[in-house]
Amino acid sequence: MKDTTGERKKFTGYDYKEVEIEEAEVSMYLDGYMNFGWIADGDRQINKKGHNVTLRLKRDRVILNKVELTRLERHFESSMNELNSLKRSQTSVPTMVSLGIGMAGTACMACSTFAVTASPSLIGLCILFAIPGFTGWILPYFIYKSLAKKQKEKMTPLLEDKYDEIYEICKKGNDLL
Repeated sequence: MKDTTGERKKFTGYDYKEVEIEEAEVSMYLDGYMNFGWIADGDRQINKKGHNVTLRLKRDRVILNKVELTRLERHFESSMNELNSLKRSQTSVPTMVSLGIGMAGTACMACSTFAVTASPSLIGLCILFAIPGFTGWILPYFIYKSLAKKQKEKMTPLLEDKYDEIYEICKKGNDLL
């Protein structure tokens, strides 16, 4: 096949890959995959479910060190998954603790309601259950904020180490190209 200048074009075969990721991580994934020989092929497709994006990538089929690049690429993908898990764990524990306290508060409020609607009304018992019930509804917000801050402080060094590991993997992949 000839281009417009009359010169013959060299044939290039490609490998293709589709990756589904969160929209916020597109830049990091594109930067990482470039270090393994992948380039973006066309537009990103935004999926209907949530904020996920499907990246379409391609790379030259005849590439030196393909086996080692594929191994590093898998390591990169697993490190990115670990990084995402670490990010999610910053809020998962505080959320679960806050939900538990909120449910306990709701149970106390239910007991308070049953105490007041009993046939001989038990106002004292109603008040006894209402106090921890209201506390269980108000306290989760403050507990969540406090635990989330502690969890973030605890996870920050781990996240930085994971970013450094990803950087090293990408650097090795780029050196192989």
